[in-house]
Amino acid sequence: MKIKPGLSAMVTGGASGIGKALSLALGEKGIFVTVIDFSEEKGKEVASLIEKENAKFHSNLGFPAALFIRCDVSNSRDLAAAFEKHVSTYGGMDICINCAGIGNPIPFSKDKTDGTHSWKHTVNVNLLAVIDCTHLAINTMQAAQKPGVIINLGSASGLYPMYNDPIYAGSKGGVVMFTRSLVPYKRRGIRINVLCPEFVKTEMGEKMDSKFIDMLGGFIPMKMVLKGAFELISDESKAGCCLWITNRRGMEYWPTPTEETKYLARSSNFKRRVSYHAPVNLQFPQSYEKLVVHTLSHNFRNATHIVRTPLRLPIGSHQALVKVIYAGVNASDVNFSSGRYFSGKNQDLTSSLPFDAGFEAVGIVAAVGESVTDLKVGTPAALMTFGSYAEFTVVLAKHILPVPRPDPEVVALLTSGMTASIALEKCGQMKSGEAVLVTAAAGGTGQFAVQLAKLAGNTVVATCGGNKKAILLKQLGVDRVIDYKAEDVKMVLKKEFPKGIDIIYESVGGDMFDLCLNALAMHGRLIVIGMISQYQGEHGWTPANYTGLCEKILAKSQTVAGFFLLQHTHLWAQHLDRLYNMFASGKLKVELDQQRFDGVHSVADAVEYLHSGKSVGKVVVCIDPTFSEQKSKL
Repeated sequence: MKIKPGLSAMVTGGASGIGKALSLALGEKGIFVTVIDFSEEKGKEVASLIEKENAKFHSNLGFPAALFIRCDVSNSRDLAAAFEKHVSTYGGMDICINCAGIGNPIPFSKDKTDGTHSWKHTVNVNLLAVIDCTHLAINTMQAAQKPGVIINLGSASGLYPMYNDPIYAGSKGGVVMFTRSLVPYKRRGIRINVLCPEFVKTEMGEKMDSKFIDMLGGFIPMKMVLKGAFELISDESKAGCCLWITNRRGMEYWPTPTEETKYLARSSNFKRRVSYHAPVNLQFPQSYEKLVVHTLSHNFRNATHIVRTPLRLPIGSHQALVKVIYAGVNASDVNFSSGRYFSGKNQDLTSSLPFDAGFEAVGIVAAVGESVTDLKVGTPAALMTFGSYAEFTVVLAKHILPVPRPDPEVVALLTSGMTASIALEKCGQMKSGEAVLVTAAAGGTGQFAVQLAKLAGNTVVATCGGNKKAILLKQLGVDRVIDYKAEDVKMVLKKEFPKGIDIIYESVGGDMFDLCLNALAMHGRLIVIGMISQYQGEHGWTPANYTGLCEKILAKSQTVAGFFLLQHTHLWAQHLDRLYNMFASGKLKVELDQQRFDGVHSVADAVEYLHSGKSVGKVVVCIDPTFSEQKSKL
């Protein structure tokens, strides 16, 4: 949601602490604010300050730019009346922030009261009132048929134990899990998130032991809390998210994707998802076109040509015929066409020519063999087998990965997305609170590496070449973008990251590999997923010597790890499932290059375009443009 004058917001607990700061910050943006609080004196003061700020944006409104409503949030009737007053004044509600909260001053074992200082009252204010407010806000936003944002104030104490106040920790933990379970409302245009700062210098925060606060790195600056709240309001991808804010680690989303996998029970494929119905009638031509490698060369265009081959039916009993819709383009296509990936397997590669080109695609299952029982005709399918640069391809049915839709974004999640996901988890041993560098970050796989590293709660640095690519990376959340055409990468890393980088996701090779190795921190991990700068030299891929490599990594207990996706096939289904879930929920963005390539005849153009350095995001070839056009009309 774009934060702009004229929106309206309600803030509970808005007369003091974080609620007051948020109310004033919203007012400074020209947003109409209703302040809900039990303290009439403080509440009226905040509303008055907001009206003064709003005067910069609005005049002669005919209604107040800010309201104060005295309300005990644990009283459902009063709370409902406050919502009605806000809607009747401002015609709807765009933002609802539930800040009202209290601590429990009485030790739990000695709490025998039933009044306003009992543990039951703490739960009523901190948890039940938040549930009540969220319910009212959802109904209000749905009635207006407008998108809305709800932010519930949790606490870092809802993420880990708070021994001196278990009731407060328990109630805030309830807020966290309640909010994270409301992701489905995003489909209705309502995004609900939870903000969990550590201790802030407020009236409640100052009651904490100063030694304990110092141990945590001091109070969280209020500006960090405000920044986090505005991020949750403005970022359309954030729904059901928990933003944890600490001085030690900054702002990070909790739990990390790695932590999620420990408790989320997901199927290893997409078979349980709602089936997708192809918008065309699948027809079988007598023949189809495919791209084959006819001579070994790093020059992909010279190495390949298109052939027309008969479509023979029926197929083998354990096979499936797939109509290819989209195929993915990869830097390593030139390694495939040169025979590099077959070295050591066949002494005379020329004897195996010609062989089919391309190794990732999505399409529709067009036919299945008589022994295939777990696939149906019309099922959307992802393929990671040789021969995807073709209108049709026959594969063993066990190699098909069922997917929800045969969309180009799914192609991007295959080689590119899974390389980033598996490599960072297995080779990078990625956790939170580290510095992660991604080279060639605006490309097909780099875009996923930066997002996954950011989602895991890390500081992300990325290199790219050109302003257009830098803009994309900033939109993807990269903390520091280094455009090597405008800045010296080595000098930036040396100055801004003097302790080095913990994880480096490297795909360029050559001089960039040397630079990255020297920038690696103690105990750092450098993952080599490619070396695109060396793929298309005059004499092909020439091995390089790295004198002193062993001495360097030994001195700082560093790791340099190579990653090749084909050697991790047992993880494909799990990681593709996870990536698609993140994409479908809005946590992960997929950037497709805007250059259009249609038909098998355009594949060589697409490969050369990728190697030109002009591409931004994943380069995809639409093998069947007629399918794409029919789908877009639906």
